[in-house]
Amino acid sequence: MKERVKHFVLDTNVLLHDFHSLFNFQENFVYIPIDVLEELDSFKSDLGERGRNARRVIRSIDSLSKGDNLLNGISLNDEGGKLFILIDFETPLPEGIDLRNTDNRIIMAARHLQDKGYEDVVFVSMDINARVKAEALSIKAEVYEHTKIDLNELYAGTGEYTAGPGQWESFSSKGSLECPPGLFYPNQMINITAEGRESLASRCEGEKLVPLKSQGIYPWGIKPLNREQSYALELLLDDDVKLVTLIGQAGTGKTLLTLASGLHKVTEEQKYKKVLVMRPIMPMGRDIGYLPGSKENKLENWMEPIFDNLDFVVDANHLGKKNRGYFLTSDIIELEALTFIRGRSISSQFILIDEAQNLTPHEIKTIVSRAGENSKIILTGDPHQIDNPYLDAESNGLTYLIQRFKGERIFGHITLVKSERSMLASLAAEIL
Repeated sequence: MKERVKHFVLDTNVLLHDFHSLFNFQENFVYIPIDVLEELDSFKSDLGERGRNARRVIRSIDSLSKGDNLLNGISLNDEGGKLFILIDFETPLPEGIDLRNTDNRIIMAARHLQDKGYEDVVFVSMDINARVKAEALSIKAEVYEHTKIDLNELYAGTGEYTAGPGQWESFSSKGSLECPPGLFYPNQMINITAEGRESLASRCEGEKLVPLKSQGIYPWGIKPLNREQSYALELLLDDDVKLVTLIGQAGTGKTLLTLASGLHKVTEEQKYKKVLVMRPIMPMGRDIGYLPGSKENKLENWMEPIFDNLDFVVDANHLGKKNRGYFLTSDIIELEALTFIRGRSISSQFILIDEAQNLTPHEIKTIVSRAGENSKIILTGDPHQIDNPYLDAESNGLTYLIQRFKGERIFGHITLVKSERSMLASLAAEIL
């Protein structure tokens, strides 16, 4: 039996978050209030991702219309889905609702469809306050979930395997252990246990568990302090793993391990030309406005967290005069804003994308698709610390990438769980 058609009214932020969202509602009807088009028009000159998405949406609507009347609905797909533009939607609302507020007018459009007798009207928004207001007006509201990942089911990159009779001895003597096909993902880190035996760290390769290759390698003197950090170094130091993601709370060592591994690969093994470090320009709290100086001068203010880790490496190796400036002037480390990555093809570089939880799925796709021959990309972040107002722990690009790439042989992921920065930092991350 065919399901009843639903009527989805889209908020502007949904289209700015995913310009392809128009086409993700299958056989249902999609409505764009005229106020949304006005907001898209105001964003189209923006030089960032929001501006690009606004322009894409406008072009998509223009291409779909082909001269047809958008008020009467135009076809979105072969499944029967249609797109409507809503212009005249005056409808009574309770006193106190300010109709000069654009969000309220968009919500009013959904209320208008309900008043006309449409069933299954849904207001879709990335803005939690707008959704609360809609629910208060008895309008069903949902967050846009096409790219949403259940954080409780997010791939952790690790696992456990209980060795059967003789298997633990086989792994210790032969250096491998056969495991059931499909039980683990490629490059998943597995802790092998056996009764009465000390556990062994291993890695899934094909249908075998093999010992870690990086044991005893301490890039720039940085030693792993827990099991997950050992697993992270295994992925960071393997040139065959082209894409690595590390997530964890503050102080778990994500950036430090990546930076030390990058320096090791560039200066000691000479596998890459340089370490390229990028971060999204997303302030926590109120911004401090425009910064003076050249691009490098401006970026230094945003890159202080990177410099903190670099200073730690410098101090740990007693390098004296080889301070942070040495690495920058020697072209060992390059700082770049993610704003300038579009159109580039980055070859033979060890690329660190820090604070990647503040990126949308489309921005993540743009970044990873820039990787040229012999480059390695590492994305680090904490999904629970997001400063982007339209993203959350389950809709950001970092968690989306992890879930989509698991199972690929050139991909590896580790969730770091223990803060090693200090007792205070660990306690703050846990209880605050």
